[in-house]
Amino acid sequence: MKLSQFNFDLPQELLAEYPSEHRDEARLMVLNRKEQTIEHKLFKDLINYFDEGDVMMLNNTKVFPARMYGNKEKTGARIEVFLLRELNAEHRLWDVLVDPARKIRIGNKLFFGEDESLVAEVIDNTTSRGRTLRFLFDGSYDEFRNKLIELGQTPLPKYIKRDVEPEDEERYQTIFAKHEGAVAAPTAGLHFSKHLMKRLEIKGVDFAEMTLHVGLGTFNPVEVEDLSKHKMDSEQIIIPQEACDIVNNALETKRKVCAVGTTVMRTVESSVSASHRLNAYQGWTNKFIFPPYDFSIANCMVTNFHTPKSTLLMMIAAFAGHEFVMEAYQEAIKEKYKFYSYGDAMLII
Repeated sequence: MKLSQFNFDLPQELLAEYPSEHRDEARLMVLNRKEQTIEHKLFKDLINYFDEGDVMMLNNTKVFPARMYGNKEKTGARIEVFLLRELNAEHRLWDVLVDPARKIRIGNKLFFGEDESLVAEVIDNTTSRGRTLRFLFDGSYDEFRNKLIELGQTPLPKYIKRDVEPEDEERYQTIFAKHEGAVAAPTAGLHFSKHLMKRLEIKGVDFAEMTLHVGLGTFNPVEVEDLSKHKMDSEQIIIPQEACDIVNNALETKRKVCAVGTTVMRTVESSVSASHRLNAYQGWTNKFIFPPYDFSIANCMVTNFHTPKSTLLMMIAAFAGHEFVMEAYQEAIKEKYKFYSYGDAMLII
């Protein structure tokens, strides 16, 4: 398929600046692939589509406060530093993005915090905006990590034009977040409240937790018309054996196995056995799913509404059918559903 087949006009006002007041009261569009029907519900109505023995696969990655602001030595220019990943704990080396990048060269030093107690030296250029930084800090590794958390901000996506607010620290994080390492939230999971999880549990729905540390590559624009030429960034994934047992048992007994989010779908599709079962795995994935594609594990999914031409929209189209999804998106725009990270949700069954 071609990139242009995933374009549509998205009114700016439908990009959600804030989440819904209560997590599970976001709107939910339900797509039934077999019947080709579209229903309009609230997220908490999700419980009505699942029964005892069904499984929800969750991404338990935790977002860390990856966006920091420092000042360049001599000029004092304010520089945004976005922490992507730790390269070496002992030497405190980090892969980062800097903005504005043209001012930041190898050998430059950046100072963070009012007391300038944290300093970073630029030791390499990786991409046009990418740099490798070595942090200089007097203190233990734990103290250093605490300093990063203290100085960092919740990394809301760039399209949200407002400043970060205290509530974002909690709301841009799923309630089942455990393992720190993501620079963006697995947003489909943001709609689950403690109350809804408890109700699902009482109903007998099982949860299988796995981890994909979401990188900024998720948001990289596709710049080639021929989708087979697009390369995804690698992201770290962990699929524990316990999750495999829960999922594979549900597949054997023909239950619903629901991927909560595109990150979960990419995770499970990265480690499938020849007999279409989930394998335990720890490593990296750069899986790119676009139509046509045969899915092995999940038979339903929860996802948010994605932006035009995004890899996330392409995966949804592969799962639910290109025509049906594009029709549903036109309906979502007409009904004024909210899009993107803090937006409304879709259930595809």
